Amino acid sequence: MGPGGPGAQLYRTQAILLKSNIATVVRTIISVSICTLLLGCFASPLSAKKKKKPTPDEGMNLEVSTKQKKKKSDEDITQTLPPPKEAPTAVAGATDRLVFQISPLSNKGLLSQQTRDNLRVLMRPGRSIIKLRAFVAGSGDMRRVQEIVGELFGEKHLALPALSVVQVGALPMEGAQVILEAIAEEKKTVNPNGLAFVSGQPGATVEQSLEKVKSALSAGGMQPGDTLRVTCFLSSIEESRTARAAMESSFPGAALNYVQMQREPVSPASECEAVARLRAPSSSAVSFMNPSGLDTSPNYSQLVLVTAPKLVFSSTQLGFGHQEGDVKLAFERLRKALAGLNARFDGLAMSHVYLTSRSMGDTVRAVRSSFYNSARPPASTLLPFEGLPSLDASFGVDVVAVPESGATAAVR
Repeated sequence: MGPGGPGAQLYRTQAILLKSNIATVVRTIISVSICTLLLGCFASPLSAKKKKKPTPDEGMNLEVSTKQKKKKSDEDITQTLPPPKEAPTAVAGATDRLVFQISPLSNKGLLSQQTRDNLRVLMRPGRSIIKLRAFVAGSGDMRRVQEIVGELFGEKHLALPALSVVQVGALPMEGAQVILEAIAEEKKTVNPNGLAFVSGQPGATVEQSLEKVKSALSAGGMQPGDTLRVTCFLSSIEESRTARAAMESSFPGAALNYVQMQREPVSPASECEAVARLRAPSSSAVSFMNPSGLDTSPNYSQLVLVTAPKLVFSSTQLGFGHQEGDVKLAFERLRKALAGLNARFDGLAMSHVYLTSRSMGDTVRAVRSSFYNSARPPASTLLPFEGLPSLDASFGVDVVAVPESGATAAVR
């Protein structure tokens, strides 16, 4: 059969079909191989993860990051700080272990810094502050004093003291915005016979006021060296340039403080009050005296002697409004504060009234007489000041009281 015959044509046709089938098979094999390879690449990590045997530490994060965590800046912190703790309405302390301190004047910084610095000076180891009285000058927010007291005492896990904050016209140092008076409890006995409280003694000069204080102390059997603290309230610090020298000369060793009551001059020109250590025990837990030569008033006693083992110091209760009913509300709150420590108005040793206007004096005196015991009224200081922590306050009042267990009284 020749090359061009039917057999040759059939052979060529078969050869073409065979090549075509071979090419198809090859392409199929290549496609399957490629797919298998690709699937294997994607599947191997998953299968490897599935086939990986758990280790004893599986589930524990053992990675140590080399990157330092970014510290939160003040701007990143969004939590709301809790409100400052309020001062207790009253605190009790042992009469024979009480000490009286006054912070040094400073013009460094503003009100907040000065308050912190003063508190750090007063907060000594071994002493528990039970009462603070702050006199603030300038335009600083007086409420900051309570906030800072709460912060510092909270940091040291100390019980908060009773607190009185009063705005005055001026302090003795230019730039000074606050001065603190502290009453603290020592661990040892420092007043074995008790304490004496002297009412504010008015005078035309500081020297006259101080002489009256000496007369009151002398009537109680005490000497100037027994005085623990003297505070003088002045109409004008500029006009009383001899105040510091006169106080240091009259009462060496005592804690001394003087402030200007209001920015504008007021009357009296000077009024000084004092606390002293008794030289001899009194026959009664509380004795009320009005020595000859000093003014006599049904509203207060000139000198009160306390030998009772405990004393209660209140925070300032603020009064709002100018009517008798408004004044009564403040004294009712004060009554409740004292009752919590078993004290009553019958056992008051000292009373402070801070007026924001002289016109409130008569109203406060009238209402006060219905609460205090007229037969044995406490020693007292009632004066006008520049302001109180609340702008709406018409007056403030705080007291020192003897708990009922030791309130047996004598009147001289």
